[in-house]
Amino acid sequence: MTAAAPESGAARELLIVAGALTDSLDTPRLLLAARRTEPVWARGLWEFAGGKVEEGETVVGGLRRELREELGVDVTLGDELLGPDVSAVTGDRVWEIRAPGAVPGPGARPSPLRFVMRLFWCELAPGSDQPEPLEDHDLVRWLEPGSWRDGVAWLPADEPIVAALLEDAWARHKRSYC
Repeated sequence: MTAAAPESGAARELLIVAGALTDSLDTPRLLLAARRTEPVWARGLWEFAGGKVEEGETVVGGLRRELREELGVDVTLGDELLGPDVSAVTGDRVWEIRAPGAVPGPGARPSPLRFVMRLFWCELAPGSDQPEPLEDHDLVRWLEPGSWRDGVAWLPADEPIVAALLEDAWARHKRSYC
């Protein structure tokens, strides 16, 4: 995820948007993970590609831009995976990935900001290139079924999101085949 400036608002939140890139929105089997190169505390850990929604940008527009910049792909968007938390700025359901004052890893500095993320299922759009690490990552990997949770070393903040994606994917499969 790219570096970002705080959003306005008394709550001092930073909105991040990310994509859970899969092979099928209806029956997800593969899940793309991207390995971080920076900051130092996150180097070598894996995450969902995405980044900050810039001023004047919609959430969807920001996600599309970030996935083009970081992976070189165009996507078809699916459903948003709603988080258990609530944005103090917008009231949207989000995933809190960093509380104000929290230190995310060794050598990191605390931030007065609350980092929140909105995450959307997505698949490659027809004619899109295959994902490759262009910015902020040095490797991408398609995770097979059974390895979504432990196939890579996820950023700790992303671990509950992976668990929720797995549960949602299972429900999608059941709806499709039952």
